[in-house]
Amino acid sequence: MALGKKLLVVALATLVLQLDQVRAQQNYFVSTAGSDSAGDGSSGNPWATIDYAIDAVPDNGSTILVRDGVYDGRTRIDRRLQQTLVIRAENAYRARLQDGSSNQRVIAVFGGANFVLEGFEITRPSPAATAALIVQIQQESGVLAEDITLRHNIIHDSYNNDLLKINNGARNVTVEGNLFYNQEGSDEHIDINGVEDVIVQDNIFFNDFAGSGRVNGNNTSSFIVIKNSASLPFGGGSIVRRNVFLNWEGSAGSNFVLLGEDGQPFHEAEDVLVENNLMIGNAQNSMRSSFGVKGGKNITFRNNTVTGDLPANAFAMRLNREGSNPVNEDIRFYNNIWSDPTGTMSDFSDGSPSETTGEILDNNVYWNDGQSIPTDGGVLNVTNDANAIVGDPALAAPDGVILPRWTGNAFISGSLSIREEFERLARAYGTIGPNSVAIDQSDPLHTPQDDILGRPRAGQADIGAYERDADACDLNSDSITDAADVQAAVDQALGLATCVSGDLTQEGVCNVVDVQRVVNAVLGNGCSVG
Repeated sequence: MALGKKLLVVALATLVLQLDQVRAQQNYFVSTAGSDSAGDGSSGNPWATIDYAIDAVPDNGSTILVRDGVYDGRTRIDRRLQQTLVIRAENAYRARLQDGSSNQRVIAVFGGANFVLEGFEITRPSPAATAALIVQIQQESGVLAEDITLRHNIIHDSYNNDLLKINNGARNVTVEGNLFYNQEGSDEHIDINGVEDVIVQDNIFFNDFAGSGRVNGNNTSSFIVIKNSASLPFGGGSIVRRNVFLNWEGSAGSNFVLLGEDGQPFHEAEDVLVENNLMIGNAQNSMRSSFGVKGGKNITFRNNTVTGDLPANAFAMRLNREGSNPVNEDIRFYNNIWSDPTGTMSDFSDGSPSETTGEILDNNVYWNDGQSIPTDGGVLNVTNDANAIVGDPALAAPDGVILPRWTGNAFISGSLSIREEFERLARAYGTIGPNSVAIDQSDPLHTPQDDILGRPRAGQADIGAYERDADACDLNSDSITDAADVQAAVDQALGLATCVSGDLTQEGVCNVVDVQRVVNAVLGNGCSVG
């Protein structure tokens, strides 16, 4: 057989194999009108419960689509899959998972592996549902829960303890694109405890108890805590990036993000990266500080933006020991913006210098509406930053913030997805103005490759979470850089339209170089200006 025919046969065989794999990866359906006993998981004859569907589908990378409706009762996921199983609401947020009992989680992932849970509303139906936790992910009989993604869910209103607990033996867990609000008591939105390699990204965290018909007792704890309560052989490698935190209604002793908490005689949080987050101080409830470390080691906090009145004991951070904690080690702050547009920042940081070693504060922006940045005998002050930039980052004041609440059909703002809400908040309160002192000032040695919206930081990057130049190639200002912007660049380069937004080289003319820069941005390579 000639070589060409052999190659053709191989190609056809490969194609057939690929088609077989595609056929195998089919969709299965769950409906409130379905039946576990009589259903077959097809669109016309769906199953009734997610539990049954998880156990029934083949391990071939398939998808379970859950139709609109209320699914009452615990969902347990303990199957260990070899290929990723996607469990998705057929229509985002229209499938509601809840449990009204006093002794069951809504979702219990004990030892399960390799799945995605996506697009659900997950909650308790009423204050009578007093069982602890809404979602819990942990090991079962020594078998770790691992390779799990929670994506694009609305998780809200626990009446006992955390919204999400990832603890006691779990790894490789990603929590992305979700909306969290209203935990209960001295607990968190997410409690990450004794686990490793957890990524929390692209989420929105806020509280609004009144909006749920609840009384705000100002007694809830941090939105995120990362710790190790029981000397488990885990506790490191977590990343908190590209999240929005706002509308604090918690205790005056807590933080948006806290690393370590329980006073153990070892470092409770190690090798943690916190970057590209937007922390909005739009509420009048006091907090301890926006960020805290209690017994942490090798922590990096970089390119975050903290903005607003933010009444707090310390505006930026508190670094301290709790109980038997060892001294904090190597806590580093680079390229952050700390901005109080009201000029009421009275304490920048807290913590005794004796309780932290190897701390670094470098190349950050500080603004107190023209008032001096307060200094004291604490562990870190603006005077410790050899490359401090004291000046206006030109951020919009977070007044009259529309909260990202889902009404059942849309968000209050009119948005239809969590991502739209995320981008609305990030653009409204994270964007630095054209005269910002943060423009092009980020230290490249400690700058993430992207910004809070996941856009590449090209060239000399900006300090803070939001990269201003990343919007420059959006020539028609529709919040997306696409083929329409390429056409606009071509029109301006050819003289078919006035050369304004298309002059990315800032040479006074629009030309093929500007067009190429827009093309690069569309391809995901960043937008270069100047």
